[in-house]
Amino acid sequence: MTTTARSLLSNYTAGRWETPSSSRVLDIHNPATGETLGGVPLSSRDDVDRAVQAAAAAFDGWRRTPPTERIQYLFKLKHLLEEEFEDIARTTTLECGKTITEARGELRRGIENVEVACGIPSMAMGYNVEDIASGIDEIMIRQPLGVVAAITPFNFPGMIPLWFMPYALACGNCFILKPSERVPMTMQKVYAVLDRLGLPPGVVSLVNGDKEAVDALIEHPEVRAMSFVGSSPVAKYIYAQSAAHGKRVQCQGGAKNPIVVMPDADIEMTVKLIMDSAFGCAGQRCLAASIAVPIGAAQQTFTPALLEAAAARKVGNGLEPDVEMGPVITAQSRERIEQLVDRGIAEGGRVLLDGRRPTITGLDRGHFVKPTVIELASPASELASTEIFGPVLSVSNADSLDQAIAAVNGSAYGNMACIFTSSGAAARKFRYEARVGNVGVNIGTPAPMAFFPFSGWKGSFFGDLHAQGKDAIEFYTDKKIVVERWPREWSRQF
Repeated sequence: MTTTARSLLSNYTAGRWETPSSSRVLDIHNPATGETLGGVPLSSRDDVDRAVQAAAAAFDGWRRTPPTERIQYLFKLKHLLEEEFEDIARTTTLECGKTITEARGELRRGIENVEVACGIPSMAMGYNVEDIASGIDEIMIRQPLGVVAAITPFNFPGMIPLWFMPYALACGNCFILKPSERVPMTMQKVYAVLDRLGLPPGVVSLVNGDKEAVDALIEHPEVRAMSFVGSSPVAKYIYAQSAAHGKRVQCQGGAKNPIVVMPDADIEMTVKLIMDSAFGCAGQRCLAASIAVPIGAAQQTFTPALLEAAAARKVGNGLEPDVEMGPVITAQSRERIEQLVDRGIAEGGRVLLDGRRPTITGLDRGHFVKPTVIELASPASELASTEIFGPVLSVSNADSLDQAIAAVNGSAYGNMACIFTSSGAAARKFRYEARVGNVGVNIGTPAPMAFFPFSGWKGSFFGDLHAQGKDAIEFYTDKKIVVERWPREWSRQF
């Protein structure tokens, strides 16, 4: 396995690296420089089937491995990820474009999930009741599902696979990952670490590919569960198709995240945190602030301060230490973002800060959009409900908190919403009434810690059980109820 320039990446199947049989290859590009980093073969259905069959063959032995032994591999994984931390983070920046600080941050959050999964001997406990009837006891035990798979996106190539993998393995499942074909190199590095653990062959697998590989996983009868993070249209597709094939499914979709700014908010802190939320990772994350909703007098203080800070944000190659924002992932993404801004203008919106088609010295082949701020003509405009997934923050003024909450709850999405205020009453009202899965109070990016579920409501999530924490244990295990009686005359024989 190598990831040198213009080399071809490999799949990881049955405990070894192998070249996919497909002749289809996609180039991997550095979105900041345009440089070709390598090529990723797009696996065929046969490639997927080999990985699934190897995982199915490994399952019986892995599920019989005591959880106290399974987590020893995870302890070692955490140690090795720490050893390779900088190399993995740098790889993420090279292929994804985010700053090296952001890449380090996402890998740290991923490692936290490995740490939490090490608590599986406690988290996977069942429960029992004696004498539910005379001489009869009832027990609930958890058992692993079998072969499970995850399909992960381009924007967090290091963290999001680790939302799923550690819990699946700790629970006794065999795990197959299909990473985004746009950013496959980070997981090549992580699987090189996994290869050093000495796991039984087939317990973990890596299959590179596109829709053909996804459909093969969905339709394969040996795959019991599917996890997905990406856009809502694709989430709906994977949820519906996987459910139709009898699988357990969790699909995190898109978002349109509002942030309400009350007149009593600390403006300096608010602007700093909203800047990081809206323009961190170039706005390419499901918890990015999409719409700022200043209320009343906040419109005169918040918006000018926001524009000043956004205009000063340094954009460039994420490997440079003073750069605060990198490029978007592809030229097509940049064009889509610019077209959405044009659409907002056509609807009567007013561009307050225009970051389209910037000149970045020495990076003319990069896919850059600088921070852009557009004031919406109406909360009902199309742009107010469209996920941009780029460094564009809309401003939609409101007269009251009730009006702002109504706008939050009127969205088809429900990933996150935040409020900035000094009022406990306003914060509690917002927390209580906002119909979203993740709420921030004086927090710009309410990303749950690894021991909490990464929630999401409405069009932002399809399924019942979320990633991370206790939800992950519920998702990756089946509950078995045992009702047992031991008559006395039988016991006298022993």
